[in-house]
Order: sequence, then C-alpha cells, then structure tokens
Amino acid sequence: MLSSTLSSRLFGLAAAASLAMALGAIPARADVESKDPIKITYGDWTTEQLNTEIMGRVLKKMGYNVENVPTEYLAQIPAVESGDVHVAMEIWFTTAAELFAKSVATGKSTDFGDTGMLAKEEWWFPEYMKEKCPGLPDWKALNDCAKLFATADTGDKGRYIMGPESWGGFDKERIEALKLNYQVVYAGNDSVLNAEVKSAYERKAPILAWIYAPNWTTAVYQGEWIKFPAYTKECYDSNHGCAKPEGPVKKLGWAGAEKKWPKAMAAVKKFHMDNDTIGGLAKQVDVDGKKVDEVAQAWIDANEAVWKKWME
Repeated sequence: MLSSTLSSRLFGLAAAASLAMALGAIPARADVESKDPIKITYGDWTTEQLNTEIMGRVLKKMGYNVENVPTEYLAQIPAVESGDVHVAMEIWFTTAAELFAKSVATGKSTDFGDTGMLAKEEWWFPEYMKEKCPGLPDWKALNDCAKLFATADTGDKGRYIMGPESWGGFDKERIEALKLNYQVVYAGNDSVLNAEVKSAYERKAPILAWIYAPNWTTAVYQGEWIKFPAYTKECYDSNHGCAKPEGPVKKLGWAGAEKKWPKAMAAVKKFHMDNDTIGGLAKQVDVDGKKVDEVAQAWIDANEAVWKKWME
C-alpha cells in the first residue's frame, strides 16, 4: 500500500495533468527543437482565425508550444520580419502581393507557400439592387445610383462599407481615380462588416460592401461584384482606377523559424485548405454562432488523414 505522502503526491500530479489537459496544454516533447512558443498571427477575420487555430493544434500534437498573437492584417508582415511573430497564415495577394514580395526580398522573411486558397476582394451588391439600379454590375452605373446607397452619415454620397482600414485595398484612391460620388466607411472588424451585410440583405436595403472570397457570404447571399475596368499592373500601380488583382493566399514565415523549428515549419509549409472547406467552416462561426476553437477542433477530429500528412 502507498504511503499517505506518496499517495498525495501522485494525486497532485494526476490532478495537475488533468488540469493541463482540460486547459488544452500539451507539454513539449523531448524531440522538439525548441520549447519556445511558435507565435502565429491571429487576424481580425474569421478564415485566418480558423486556419491559425487548426495549424496551431497540429503543431501542438507534434509537441510544440504555440501562441496565437492578435495582429492587424498588413501589420502581420513587419511583425514577421522582426520575429515578433513567426508565421502569418494568410497574406492575400489581392491586397498585399507587393508588400509580400518586398518583405521576402529583405531576407528577414520567407515565402512558406500557397495555402491552397484563391482570393478575390471587391465591391459587392445584393442581386435585388439590380431592379433599383438597372445598370449594375457595370461600375459606370454607380454614380447614377449614388443616392440609393447614401445614408444619413454620407449625405449625397453613396456609402461603400469595407472592413477595418488596416486591410488596405486602395478604395479611396479608386473613388478619386474614377470620380465616383462615394464615401468609404470602415467597419471596425469582420464581424461588424458581416452584420451590416446581413441586416441590409434581410431588409432588402441598399448596400455596397467589401466582400471577399474565400468566405461564406457568396454562398449564403445572392449578389454580384461590381465590374470595374479590367485589372492591369500599370493601372493598379498608378491610380488604382481598375479592378483589384486576384491571386493566391500565401503563408509568410520569419527567416529564423526554419532553423529554430525545422520540423514545425515543414508542417506549416504543407498546410493546405481550399476555398469551399474554409468557407464552410467560417459559416459555422459567423452564421451558426459556433466558436472558432470549437469549429477548428471538429475539423481536426474529422480530418486526421489530412493533417497527419503535414506532420510527415
């Protein structure tokens, strides 16, 4: 029979282990290269939050310590360069291709490859607005319908609502270049933007908003993107008076990460997620009201064959 002292110690160790498991803490294995936390950006939009949570949980299964770091979208890039964070899971080439290339060129960050997602970000309107503004989706119809999209805050100007200003996108420059009678109104975060679109759509009220894919909105709401003059690099680099570029969603890593955590960074590079899958997961969060960690864990539980390949 165990002594009372030894029994107490064993009970304490068991309780501590149970608490660690309950809190989701996973002790670093002896074979990991460093026990320092791998810091991953946790942006202010749902798809990156999900991808960060999924990747982090896989790394934890490999024995690594992981920390999610709230980071504004474009601020991710200098944060990675400085090593304040080590991985950014979503850099969209629709808005940050040039900044991404410049960052990699410094040698302080590394291209960790495509996520598998293909991005589009553009001005969007609900399908029912075609009856009220028959010229849509042609951008030339926007000024004729500016008063339809106007609000008390924008006066005679139409309102274009986008996400946080930190997302970039050059919408003010486009408005000036195309002489559009519109005002950009920034939503504080992704949730506010989604709520504005949902409210307007349910009331069949006019709304012109930044809608991006991959996401759930284009599957749930019937609508179209405005057709601006075709994208060219010359146009976009000069005055932004044309469509935004479309392109991949990439991963960016701190240059020192591969040396410090080579196995972990190899797994990050293998991470892959397609538009339909992440859009469906985002819908569970934004529409169905589930928590990000709950949805991420459910995906982990159902897709062991997928993420185990990242670990190989």
